[in-house]
Parts: sequence; structure tokens; C-alpha cells
Amino acid sequence: MKIKKFALITVFVCLSLLVSCSNNQSFEDYFHKKMAENKKEFEEEVNYSYALIHQEQNVVHPDDAVAIFLENNLQGEQIFIAYFEKINENWNWKQTRGSEWDTPQKWSSMTMSPYIYSGAISDEAIKEVYAGQEQAKIIQVKGNKRFWYAISNNKDVSVKFINEDGTEEFIEKIDEEMLKDWTGKKKK
Repeated sequence: MKIKKFALITVFVCLSLLVSCSNNQSFEDYFHKKMAENKKEFEEEVNYSYALIHQEQNVVHPDDAVAIFLENNLQGEQIFIAYFEKINENWNWKQTRGSEWDTPQKWSSMTMSPYIYSGAISDEAIKEVYAGQEQAKIIQVKGNKRFWYAISNNKDVSVKFINEDGTEEFIEKIDEEMLKDWTGKKKK
């Protein structure tokens, strides 16, 4: 009788674990599923594609994540950062910001907490980036193309680049001079 009771309890525990594991989708599985759904929105001739470059979990609190990914879409190649939270065992895509290489927009920030500041850089002289007091993580993407992000509790902080020679430069969101040249190139 004890053996039957023990076997029954063991089967019940194993089934419970199996069911709970099958409902617990990994972050990476969730991300790829969402990107596959996104691909369906594009015409075949767009040649839509994406590549997950970097992911990090438990960045602000347990059960959250950031993902950095490249996407080829109607605008060409773009790089994005997205913030996710797991609520009631389900991942939720909360915020996204994108960037392009060598554009007048030097960085952007998410509009809701957590405030994630980010940008694309291709200047190899840039050694460090700060958003307020937070040092950014710099991710190597390909060639001299890198992407940085910093998570802050504060909205509207200053962004600063520190170059290899030690010089510091506060960076505005938009490079006005580059914008003038870039606008002219877009009209041609």
C-alpha cells in the first residue's frame, strides 16, 4: 500500500512539474516568437530579417529583460533595444527604441520608467558613455559599429562620451550640423 501511495505521489509531482515547466516560456523563445509574428507584417520583397545581438535578464528587477537586435525592414538596417517584463509567468514587450548608423540622432531614451538611454556609435575613439551618473554598456555589433545603453531611474539626464584620449563631450540628442547635411542628402 505504501509503495502505491508513494508511486501515486511521485507521478503527481512529476506531472505538476512538467505542466509548470511547459507554461514557463523562456525569454529567448518569447522574443523569437514575437519577431516571427512581426515578419508576417512585411511583404516578401522587403526581405525582412532580424538578428538578436545581445540579451540580458534581471536588469532592473527579477523577471525583466533587455534585448538588442538588428532588423532589416523598409528603412534598411536598423538597431533596436527593447525592454520586457514577465508578469504572471508571461513575458510582455513594454518599450522599444531604434536607431540607425551615422544619422543626426545621436541617442534616444525610453519615455517610461525604467528610462533606458541608448544609441549607435561608429566612432572608434569613444571609450565610455554615461547617461547621467550611469555608465553605459557598449555592445560590439560588427566592424566599427557599436551600440550603447544605460538604465537610469532619472528622466532627462545628460549624455556624455569619453574618448580614448580622456576628453569628455556632452552629446545632444540631435546633431544640428549633421542634420543640415543629412537632410540635403535625403532629398537627392
